[in-house]
Amino acid sequence: MRTLISTAFISLDGVVEAPGGEPGYRNSGWTFKEVEFVPEAFDIKEREQRESTAILMGRVSYEAFSPVWPDMAEFAQYKTMPKYVVSTTLTEDELVSNWGETAILRSLDEVAALKETDGGPIIVHGSASLNHSLSDAGLIDRYHLLVYPLLLGAGKRLFSTADKDAQKLKLVEHEVYSNGLQKQVFDVVR
Repeated sequence: MRTLISTAFISLDGVVEAPGGEPGYRNSGWTFKEVEFVPEAFDIKEREQRESTAILMGRVSYEAFSPVWPDMAEFAQYKTMPKYVVSTTLTEDELVSNWGETAILRSLDEVAALKETDGGPIIVHGSASLNHSLSDAGLIDRYHLLVYPLLLGAGKRLFSTADKDAQKLKLVEHEVYSNGLQKQVFDVVR
Protein backbone atom coordinates (compact mmCIF):
# COMPACT_ATOMS: atom_id res chain seq x y z
CA MET A 1 0.00 0.00 0.00
CA ARG A 2 1.24 3.47 -0.88
CA THR A 3 1.61 6.16 1.77
CA LEU A 4 -0.54 9.28 1.33
CA ILE A 5 1.19 12.37 2.74
CA SER A 6 -0.56 15.69 3.27
CA THR A 7 1.89 18.58 3.24
CA ALA A 8 0.93 22.10 4.22
CA PHE A 9 2.03 25.55 5.24
CA ILE A 10 -0.29 26.20 8.17
CA SER A 11 -0.84 29.04 10.62
CA LEU A 12 -0.97 28.29 14.32
CA ASP A 13 -4.76 28.60 14.16
CA GLY A 14 -5.02 26.09 11.29
CA VAL A 15 -5.36 28.31 8.21
CA VAL A 16 -3.84 27.05 4.95
CA GLU A 17 -5.45 29.50 2.50
CA ALA A 18 -3.31 31.47 0.00
CA PRO A 19 0.14 30.95 1.53
CA GLY A 20 1.88 31.85 -1.72
CA GLY A 21 -0.03 35.01 -2.60
CA GLU A 22 -3.08 33.61 -4.36
CA PRO A 23 -5.68 36.37 -4.92
CA GLY A 24 -8.91 36.79 -3.02
CA TYR A 25 -7.77 36.24 0.56
CA ARG A 26 -7.17 39.07 3.03
CA ASN A 27 -3.84 37.68 4.30
CA SER A 28 -2.66 36.29 0.97
CA GLY A 29 1.09 35.60 0.88
CA TRP A 30 1.39 35.21 4.64
CA THR A 31 4.24 32.69 4.36
CA PHE A 32 6.67 35.24 2.96
CA LYS A 33 5.17 38.59 4.00
CA GLU A 34 4.87 38.00 7.72
CA VAL A 35 7.74 35.68 8.72
CA GLU A 36 11.46 36.05 8.03
CA PHE A 37 12.76 33.48 5.51
CA VAL A 38 15.05 30.83 6.98
CA PRO A 39 16.23 28.44 4.21
CA GLU A 40 16.77 25.39 6.41
CA ALA A 41 13.09 25.38 7.37
CA PHE A 42 12.26 24.41 3.78
CA ASP A 43 14.58 21.40 3.51
CA ILE A 44 11.52 19.22 3.94
CA LYS A 45 10.10 20.59 0.67
CA GLU A 46 13.14 19.40 -1.30
CA ARG A 47 12.96 16.05 0.49
CA GLU A 48 9.28 15.68 -0.46
CA GLN A 49 10.20 16.00 -4.13
CA ARG A 50 12.93 13.35 -3.80
CA GLU A 51 10.81 10.87 -1.85
CA SER A 52 7.39 11.26 -3.50
CA THR A 53 6.44 9.26 -6.56
CA ALA A 54 3.13 11.00 -7.40
CA ILE A 55 1.15 14.16 -6.63
CA LEU A 56 -2.51 14.22 -5.64
CA MET A 57 -4.51 17.45 -5.60
CA GLY A 58 -7.98 18.86 -5.91
CA ARG A 59 -9.21 20.84 -8.87
CA VAL A 60 -8.67 24.29 -7.32
CA SER A 61 -5.05 23.53 -6.44
CA TYR A 62 -4.46 21.94 -9.84
CA GLU A 63 -5.76 25.10 -11.52
CA ALA A 64 -3.46 27.23 -9.33
CA PHE A 65 -0.31 25.09 -9.69
CA SER A 66 -0.50 23.81 -13.30
CA PRO A 67 0.08 27.17 -15.02
CA VAL A 68 3.12 27.92 -12.81
CA TRP A 69 4.86 24.84 -11.40
CA PRO A 70 5.85 23.17 -14.70
CA ASP A 71 8.32 25.99 -15.46
CA MET A 72 9.63 26.59 -11.92
CA ALA A 73 13.10 25.26 -11.12
CA GLU A 74 12.04 24.81 -7.49
CA PHE A 75 9.53 22.15 -8.57
CA ALA A 76 11.52 20.48 -11.38
CA GLN A 77 11.28 17.00 -9.88
CA TYR A 78 7.48 17.19 -9.89
CA LYS A 79 7.35 17.81 -13.64
CA THR A 80 7.83 14.18 -14.66
CA MET A 81 6.00 12.70 -11.68
CA PRO A 82 2.47 11.32 -12.28
CA LYS A 83 -0.24 13.69 -11.12
CA TYR A 84 -3.76 12.84 -10.00
CA VAL A 85 -6.54 15.42 -9.73
CA VAL A 86 -9.62 14.56 -7.70
CA SER A 87 -12.55 16.29 -9.36
CA THR A 88 -16.07 15.50 -10.49
CA THR A 89 -16.10 18.38 -12.97
CA LEU A 90 -12.60 18.72 -14.51
CA THR A 91 -12.37 17.45 -18.09
CA GLU A 92 -9.41 15.98 -19.98
CA ASP A 93 -9.24 18.99 -22.33
CA GLU A 94 -8.68 21.27 -19.29
CA LEU A 95 -5.42 19.51 -18.35
CA VAL A 96 -2.17 21.28 -19.24
CA SER A 97 0.10 19.54 -21.73
CA ASN A 98 3.50 20.57 -20.31
CA TRP A 99 3.36 18.97 -16.86
CA GLY A 100 3.63 15.26 -17.54
CA GLU A 101 1.15 12.46 -17.03
CA THR A 102 -2.06 13.60 -15.32
CA ALA A 103 -5.11 11.50 -14.51
CA ILE A 104 -8.48 12.62 -13.17
CA LEU A 105 -9.94 10.66 -10.26
CA ARG A 106 -13.69 11.04 -9.79
CA SER A 107 -14.11 9.76 -6.22
CA LEU A 108 -12.45 8.91 -2.92
CA ASP A 109 -12.92 5.25 -3.86
CA GLU A 110 -10.57 5.88 -6.78
CA VAL A 111 -8.07 7.51 -4.39
CA ALA A 112 -8.31 4.45 -2.11
CA ALA A 113 -7.70 2.20 -5.14
CA LEU A 114 -4.66 4.30 -6.13
CA LYS A 115 -3.23 3.79 -2.64
CA GLU A 116 -3.50 0.01 -3.18
CA THR A 117 -1.25 0.13 -6.27
CA ASP A 118 2.49 -0.49 -6.32
CA GLY A 119 4.71 2.53 -5.90
CA GLY A 120 6.06 4.98 -3.38
CA PRO A 121 4.53 7.85 -1.45
CA ILE A 122 1.87 10.13 -2.89
CA ILE A 123 2.06 13.78 -1.79
CA VAL A 124 -0.97 16.07 -1.43
CA HIS A 125 -0.19 19.78 -1.91
CA GLY A 126 -2.72 22.52 -1.10
CA SER A 127 -6.23 21.20 -1.63
CA ALA A 128 -7.97 22.19 1.62
CA SER A 129 -11.34 20.66 0.68
CA LEU A 130 -9.70 17.48 -0.59
CA ASN A 131 -7.70 17.21 2.65
CA HIS A 132 -10.95 17.38 4.63
CA SER A 133 -12.44 14.54 2.61
CA LEU A 134 -9.28 12.41 2.65
CA SER A 135 -8.84 12.83 6.41
CA ASP A 136 -12.49 12.14 7.19
CA ALA A 137 -12.30 8.97 5.04
CA GLY A 138 -9.15 7.78 6.84
CA LEU A 139 -6.99 7.92 3.72
CA ILE A 140 -4.15 10.18 4.96
CA ASP A 141 -1.19 8.33 6.47
CA ARG A 142 1.18 11.19 7.32
CA TYR A 143 1.21 14.98 7.74
CA HIS A 144 4.17 17.22 6.90
CA LEU A 145 3.38 20.57 8.49
CA LEU A 146 5.33 23.81 8.49
CA VAL A 147 3.55 25.70 11.26
CA TYR A 148 3.87 29.49 11.11
CA PRO A 149 3.77 31.59 14.29
CA LEU A 150 0.75 33.52 13.02
CA LEU A 151 -2.93 33.76 13.88
CA LEU A 152 -4.80 34.51 10.66
CA GLY A 153 -8.38 34.17 11.83
CA ALA A 154 -10.72 33.51 8.92
CA GLY A 155 -9.61 31.34 6.04
CA LYS A 156 -9.64 27.78 4.72
CA ARG A 157 -8.38 25.32 7.28
CA LEU A 158 -6.49 22.07 6.82
CA PHE A 159 -8.72 19.99 9.08
CA SER A 160 -12.46 19.57 8.72
CA THR A 161 -14.97 20.31 11.42
CA ALA A 162 -16.78 16.98 10.95
CA ASP A 163 -18.03 15.36 14.14
CA LYS A 164 -15.94 12.19 14.26
CA ASP A 165 -14.00 9.95 16.60
CA ALA A 166 -10.63 11.20 17.82
CA GLN A 167 -7.73 10.43 15.48
CA LYS A 168 -4.41 9.82 17.19
CA LEU A 169 -1.21 11.09 15.58
CA LYS A 170 2.38 10.14 16.40
CA LEU A 171 5.00 12.88 16.19
CA VAL A 172 7.91 11.33 14.25
CA GLU A 173 9.96 14.42 13.42
CA HIS A 174 10.05 18.02 14.60
CA GLU A 175 12.24 21.06 14.58
CA VAL A 176 11.93 24.71 15.58
CA TYR A 177 13.68 27.39 13.54
CA SER A 178 15.05 30.82 14.50
CA ASN A 179 12.05 32.60 12.93
CA GLY A 180 9.55 30.66 15.06
CA LEU A 181 8.54 28.31 12.25
CA GLN A 182 8.01 24.71 13.36
CA LYS A 183 8.35 21.55 11.30
CA GLN A 184 5.99 18.85 12.57
CA VAL A 185 5.77 15.43 10.91
CA PHE A 186 3.02 13.15 12.19
CA ASP A 187 2.10 9.59 11.29
CA VAL A 188 -1.58 8.72 11.57
CA VAL A 189 -2.02 5.94 14.13
CA ARG A 190 -4.35 3.20 12.87
